[in-house]
Amino acid sequence: MHRRINNFEYRFVYGKKDKAFHYLIVLPILFLYCASVFAGEAPNLAKPKIVVPDKIAGVNTVSAEQVIEALSSDDPPLLIDARIKDDRESGFIESSVSLPDIDTNCDSLASIAADNKQHLLFYCNGVQCGRSVISVKIALSCGYNSLSWFRGGFAEWKEKGFQYITDK
Repeated sequence: MHRRINNFEYRFVYGKKDKAFHYLIVLPILFLYCASVFAGEAPNLAKPKIVVPDKIAGVNTVSAEQVIEALSSDDPPLLIDARIKDDRESGFIESSVSLPDIDTNCDSLASIAADNKQHLLFYCNGVQCGRSVISVKIALSCGYNSLSWFRGGFAEWKEKGFQYITDK
């Protein structure tokens, strides 16, 4: 390889050691630099962290009005709030039982609904909240088969002006 700088010619001769240096040192450094540049991109906070589906197989998706109808029926479902404690403090649907998704498992479900045929209705903060999705999937894996999911969650409930309870 020849290179001309200020009318002087420099000749670079690569030997086996020089090539090995490039392959073993320079290329990994270049790779790590590029990886750090791409990893340093700012996260898009407008997107939900969990992709909330439109439907969950084997589960009935309901609206706020259908929740009211179900809760006022002769055989109401057990309404489960899958949100964490901080979210629940800002308000919750009357008669709901707090069981955050992070605490949901077969034993915790059995402690509030011993019969796996009992109708359970889950909700969380809304369409960008995946907590109720996680809880519903856990309930399905535990053998519960009469499940409903209020996809719009507490956000839809408040938006429609329905009453709720606050602990404050």
